[in-house]
Amino acid sequence: MDFVSGLPLMPTKKDSIWVIVDRLAKPAHCIPVRTDYSLQKLAKLYMAEIVRLHGVSVSIISDRDPRFTS
Repeated sequence: MDFVSGLPLMPTKKDSIWVIVDRLAKPAHCIPVRTDYSLQKLAKLYMAEIVRLHGVSVSIISDRDPRFTS
């Protein structure tokens, strides 16, 4: 998981992209988000966009974003 931030504001008020890559199958999921989304909002998005398609992950590797490590 990684965030690409500093992008121009989209019409939907999103300013970042959350990139999630499955290391085994290699599909990349790019989910538009806002930089001020809380961990709870990101968890709901993860469930709706990733778990819905692939099931629950055995392990998750993040970029050590403060939202995930604090």
